[in-house]
Amino acid sequence: MLRCALGRSGKTLRKREGDGATPVGCYPLRFAYYRPDRMRRPSTRLPLKALAPSSGWCDAPGHPRYNRVVRHPFAASAERLWREDQLYDVIVVIGHNDCPRVQSGGSAIFLHIAREGLKPTEGCLAVRASDMRKMLGRLSPFSRIRICG
Repeated sequence: MLRCALGRSGKTLRKREGDGATPVGCYPLRFAYYRPDRMRRPSTRLPLKALAPSSGWCDAPGHPRYNRVVRHPFAASAERLWREDQLYDVIVVIGHNDCPRVQSGGSAIFLHIAREGLKPTEGCLAVRASDMRKMLGRLSPFSRIRICG
């Protein structure tokens, strides 16, 4: 087990958009993104894609692209994945509320790099960069993550 940061509101069984909570459950890991300007392509068996400055993730409930990757500029609300800090240098997309999608059921639940001191996230899970590097080599399309309540 690794130490990780959870959402600022703790964990929840009833995730809602913007609640700041990490959803409890067992989820597949869909794919990963990385910042090619900051690192070499990481070794992993997960499907892996390079981020671009236009990369985003739609967090607008009611939009047809809700909880999906988008490109900026984007007409609706969408998180920017290309960040100035290092939190999204590597992102593993957790299969929460994606098949099927429930509007307002929570979006952009990622495993990503933690802030210094494992400070809380907006609902994601975050680990130290060194732990992320170790994990990536072990992850595959068959991997799942369990968030216990």
